[in-house]
Amino acid sequence: MKKKEEKPKEFVNPIDPDKITENPHSLEYGHHTSSALIKPEDEGKIKSRALNAMDHQTDMQLGQIYEQMQLLADQAKRLNDRKKISEFIYSAESRFEPFINHTYHLYKRESGMFLLSLIGPNQWGKKVNTFDFVASVKLLADHTWDILEKNETFEFNV
Repeated sequence: MKKKEEKPKEFVNPIDPDKITENPHSLEYGHHTSSALIKPEDEGKIKSRALNAMDHQTDMQLGQIYEQMQLLADQAKRLNDRKKISEFIYSAESRFEPFINHTYHLYKRESGMFLLSLIGPNQWGKKVNTFDFVASVKLLADHTWDILEKNETFEFNV
């Protein structure tokens, strides 16, 4: 007996065509059971965390800039003090030639004139000096003076 040739049955998809897609990777939810869990995020939390991180980062950078400004201001003040004391020293009475990298001491007389001396403030002995100690200084190679120790009560205003 001859078998009847049967036509294959046409496949009918039981899933509603409105609920399937040609591009499942573009769905905002998992399209099969082993898909990663996707939870909606709270936008307020995300923005709040981002703002806090930004705030912390900018505060830290502003603090670094402030420290750099302080350092530059301190360097400028020290340089200005070196300039002023150099002017005092070059207008001071000195009975010797100062050598580079040697320590000297600047005093102010009662008359208002300055004196550059080899004798330190603690080396005068029993003799009562009539000078006010201004600073201990060292001559640098550029012929400015580095302030090693200074009288904090003395004003360096020219």
